[in-house]
Amino acid sequence: MTGGATSGLTRARGLVDLFAQPRILDRYMILELVGPATFGLSAFTLIYAATDLLAIGRLVSEEHAPLFAAIGYFLWQLPMIVVTVAPIAMLFGMLLALQRLSSESEITALKAGGVGLVRTVAPLLVLGFFVSVVVYVLQEGLVPFANDQAVALREGAIKQVGAFGGGSHTVVSQLPAGGEQITYFRGYDPAEQALLYVTIVTYGADKRPQAILFSERGRYDAPSWSFENASIYRFNPEGALVATSQDPSAHIDIGEKPSELQERTADNNRETMSRSQIRDIIASKQLSPQETRSYQTTYEEKLARPFACFVFTLIAAPFGLRPARGGGTGFGFALSLGIAFLYFVLASISSAVFSGLPGGYATSTVGAWLPNVAFTFIGAAFLRRAAAN
Repeated sequence: MTGGATSGLTRARGLVDLFAQPRILDRYMILELVGPATFGLSAFTLIYAATDLLAIGRLVSEEHAPLFAAIGYFLWQLPMIVVTVAPIAMLFGMLLALQRLSSESEITALKAGGVGLVRTVAPLLVLGFFVSVVVYVLQEGLVPFANDQAVALREGAIKQVGAFGGGSHTVVSQLPAGGEQITYFRGYDPAEQALLYVTIVTYGADKRPQAILFSERGRYDAPSWSFENASIYRFNPEGALVATSQDPSAHIDIGEKPSELQERTADNNRETMSRSQIRDIIASKQLSPQETRSYQTTYEEKLARPFACFVFTLIAAPFGLRPARGGGTGFGFALSLGIAFLYFVLASISSAVFSGLPGGYATSTVGAWLPNVAFTFIGAAFLRRAAAN
């Protein structure tokens, strides 16, 4: 067996041991990363949220918004901020942890003891992958709910205009017989999936009104909506009122499900939706071809972006092992911003280019994963070169 094959087999066995039974070294390396990464997460979250804090302070001081509502609005925004800055925090923490170990000759001591560089950083890479999975779960589960609560607080308690803002909102749907149904509502409660202050006008094929429904609240009761204490007025073909009735629970399909209304509740921001919400909006087939491609790109990006935590952990390893000129937290902070800037520039270019190309999810997948693949290749190449020295 050749020396290269032997060393490769040794590394493979080391990785198997890492997953099967973490050693003292593995726990030590992970603990070395947790501290700086937590500090980085706190620092970058504060920086990212600084503009929000200023805006909230202005709402309280100038517009006399309730303080508890302003604080709640800020807290509900934190999950989105944490998900956004988590990759940079892992990059920052990795740089600081490895710089300390390298500057105090601990990496050199491990090499002298027969522990290869790849085996040394392996537990950190595993932790980076684990953080990626956690970030994905938060992005899909907590972030959409938290954003709904933030919007409700901002538009309701802070601006006092009700969920969805102060303007009216309209849903138009075509009826099977050729007529049209227009649903008008003043607000939407995302927590209860309820339309507020609803008016539904049904038109026949001759464009004349057939019925009008008024209800203060409509809840989604699949596959239609249930409108509480509805007042219904029906008209004959000449437009004269012929009947009125009260229905404690009128069931009507307005043409959209709550998932299709999420675009409105998220301020038309795809970034605050979950992948399932985006998929439902695409499936509704109410988007233009260009909008569909944009949504497909975002759908794939929301799977790829959380794994930037692993990618940044990998690419930080060889940079963290280099002697730092000027060293310390300042160097790690600057280098983190530089690497993150290059990554997100590539991600933005890739997103813009591939969202404009035909090909559906296949093209969108390539565009979403290109930055991760490129930076993984670069990080692996640099790490292999560092291990060989």
